[in-house]
Amino acid sequence: MEQVRLGMYVTELCGSWMDHPFWNTRFKLEDPADLETLRNSAVSEIWIDTARGLDVAEDEAATPRETPADREARVESELHDAIEAPSELPSRVDLQSEVARAAAICANSRAAVTDMFREARMGQAVDTAHLDPLVEEISGSVLRNPGALISLARLKSQDDYTYMHSVAVCGLMIALARQLGLDAEQVREAGLAGLIHDVGKAKVDLEILNKPGKLTDAEFEHVKSHPQAGFELLREGGTAGPIPLDVCLHHHEKVDGTGYPHNLDDKSLTLFARMGAVCDVYDAITSDRPYKAGWDPATAIRKMYDWSKGHFDAKVFQAFVKTVGIYPTGSLVKLESGLLAVVTEIDTARLLTPRVKVIYCTRRKSRTRITERDLAAPGCTDRIVGWENPEHWGFSELNELWAGEDALAQQRRGAA
Repeated sequence: MEQVRLGMYVTELCGSWMDHPFWNTRFKLEDPADLETLRNSAVSEIWIDTARGLDVAEDEAATPRETPADREARVESELHDAIEAPSELPSRVDLQSEVARAAAICANSRAAVTDMFREARMGQAVDTAHLDPLVEEISGSVLRNPGALISLARLKSQDDYTYMHSVAVCGLMIALARQLGLDAEQVREAGLAGLIHDVGKAKVDLEILNKPGKLTDAEFEHVKSHPQAGFELLREGGTAGPIPLDVCLHHHEKVDGTGYPHNLDDKSLTLFARMGAVCDVYDAITSDRPYKAGWDPATAIRKMYDWSKGHFDAKVFQAFVKTVGIYPTGSLVKLESGLLAVVTEIDTARLLTPRVKVIYCTRRKSRTRITERDLAAPGCTDRIVGWENPEHWGFSELNELWAGEDALAQQRRGAA
């Protein structure tokens, strides 16, 4: 950050998207106020495009820096180390058997969460007791196959974001709680916490919540008021236990003490608040928002790993990676054979050898007949050598390939 100056063209801000008010992370740095905001943020460094703006000053350019390729290789290696000892939480049913039921649960959940937000906006108390059956439904789906509901809930529209984000975080919290070996009551409370963690956004102006451009400092501060607002709503309702209250208030805290609203650090944050921070960020950055398109799941895991040193609890994040995999459902991966494939299902007992659908041959530079392949099957010699950015290849139908048209159509009908 000490090298940043006006005239540079920013292509990436290295840090959580919550560390700064720049919703567009590709721009030319021309406003002194933006430079001051950047320097005062928690962003540690930026990537710049020297063909579109200034480079670092000559007297500062001699310091060797990690190249993007070096960083990708380091992150990939460390993520593989993180899952070296896979967990023994195999899915009970295959994804296609669960995905239709998960789509129906997502539709019902959206309606319930929408009602909760509407009542909160009208000033009514938030009663969490009637949400218990919904949490049980979500928990049952996650137990049968976590990838189905968690991945479907990620495919929300921009208009649905606030509501379906709550459903997605509920599913992620349940899956993560099981990965961490918590007991049944703690798993249930973690799920409820995920479902209601963002209820304070009912008190945020909709124009600001859905603003497509950069927020002003005042607007950003207004958005940052939602954890405290949600905590007050739940406390007034009187039915939320200590775990949901804690996650609602502290899911934007960071282990280095730079989060909000209370700047708590790793000595003060509970396990459930640390879990909420990871689950909230993952779904947020993999979802389309009014101001930016979501990252694909594999990219999101690598971005979060880059931020994890100061943002997330290391053990919780490692457990989360074991929950969703380093190549989560819906990821585009490259195989050793040169084929590109979509991950259709992961198994927590063999995260590096998921089921995939092959769609493209990089050597012939052409589409192939879509075929399914279980990389863990006896006799299968192909393996994943890395992840790929779908935007680079222009693939737009990846969701249909893993979820199926029927499940996606069912979810869209539920949203409508």
